[in-house]
Amino acid sequence: MIKIKTILAPTDFSAHAEYALKYAGELAINLNAQMYVLHVAEYSNVGGDPDASQLLIPNYIAELKKKDKDRLGQITLRLRQAGVDAHSVFVAGRAYQDIVRMANELKVDLIVLGTHGRTGFSHLFFGSTAERVVRLCPCPVLTVKHPDYALEKESKSNDAA
Repeated sequence: MIKIKTILAPTDFSAHAEYALKYAGELAINLNAQMYVLHVAEYSNVGGDPDASQLLIPNYIAELKKKDKDRLGQITLRLRQAGVDAHSVFVAGRAYQDIVRMANELKVDLIVLGTHGRTGFSHLFFGSTAERVVRLCPCPVLTVKHPDYALEKESKSNDAA
């Protein structure tokens, strides 16, 4: 029998991720599993005046990091209040790489990941974090689409036809 004891739930703080977190939280409660809520901060200092970025970027990144950690802590606290054995994990790096790395390090049994459902040029240009995680992770990955966005997208494609 498959036993799911640990769930990794990455978040980028979007509505898509929030919906997936609710899903992951319910799974964690029903399976009596431990849940890790992961935020991968993708900070970049590419572009701009190199002299200015040496002065401004570190302060700005420190401010962003504090805000992101606070948001992550609030999410984890909400999950704990709902009865989930939830723990925060914060890293700075590249989303898909660090999700895979943390899945390995934490030895998770399942990843529950929200998907933005990008298509066309947007998908080609930005790629898909979810797609890369599914391809590279050693454990099962459950991708969760936000129902409101799925319906909105479907109605747009029907209108175009």
